[in-house]
Amino acid sequence: MLDALNECLQISSSLVDEGQVRSIVDEIKQTITASSSRKRERAERAKAEDFDAEEGELIREENEQEEEVFDQVGEILGTLIKTFKASFLPFFDELSSYLTPMWGKDKTADERRIAICIFDDVAEQCREAALKYYDTYLPFLLEACNDENPDVRQAAVYGLGVCAEFGGSVFKHLVGEALARLDVVIQDPSAKQPDNVMAYDNAVSALGKICQHHRDRINSAQVIPAWLNCLPITGDLIEAKVVHEQLCSMVERSDVELLGPNNQYLPKIVSVFAAVLCGKDLATEQTASRMINLLRRLQQTLPPATLASTWSLLHPQQQMVLQSILSS
Repeated sequence: MLDALNECLQISSSLVDEGQVRSIVDEIKQTITASSSRKRERAERAKAEDFDAEEGELIREENEQEEEVFDQVGEILGTLIKTFKASFLPFFDELSSYLTPMWGKDKTADERRIAICIFDDVAEQCREAALKYYDTYLPFLLEACNDENPDVRQAAVYGLGVCAEFGGSVFKHLVGEALARLDVVIQDPSAKQPDNVMAYDNAVSALGKICQHHRDRINSAQVIPAWLNCLPITGDLIEAKVVHEQLCSMVERSDVELLGPNNQYLPKIVSVFAAVLCGKDLATEQTASRMINLLRRLQQTLPPATLASTWSLLHPQQQMVLQSILSS
């Protein structure tokens, strides 16, 4: 039912009026209330003396179905926020008392993830109009960056990147803590394992947005090379395109901190370009074309010895692919 409602909204969102949005929001409130009530009842059942393994399995299945309900609620709210943007915020205010408890440590990872995704949507779609919520939600978001669940971490670090991009001066005083939280995700020895790689890639993207929008609040000579060292990212293909386009723009404007003293980081930049151009779907066609133009420019302007040493650091396959691209 909720799934069908979301599909209808996506197809006919421009035809939905305020009265219909009101009805949907009221239904969401009732759905969340009823779901919470059912969960409490199941928790009570689990405490009964005659509670057995068979009933335990039944409760587990019912809880999984409940997670699906919350998932669909999150999808519907995401659609409404993307459709109506700031004009949806009065309804979001009404829903806050229903959504805020979902951030709690006593809630399931799925509930926490959904609550974070809803705030991410508000911050991304409503931009300046959403700044008034930062004081309430950013402390939760920062804490969730280091949640033990990788899906919660991914949603939280993605949201941190959104807030860094659109938060302006409201975000500035949190840059230090944001860097510390992201560093924990990025430096984790298991960060690039399959379960964790999406959170890692989103953390790298968020770090890039801090470098881009809050350079005055960071030690850029240290943080920007650290960001470069994380590239390329290859798990989240959406964020990969964003991050690699940002790298391309920084090289185009000869960003001093990115290139480093005496262009010392140039070999790393070339190796990232090579990995992106040899990879699959890691950059848009436009970004790939800009990378090729930059490599051609380097080929023409760099001293032969520098060019040779830079080239020697690439894998043989990358060397072959680049030679083929640059000679065509």
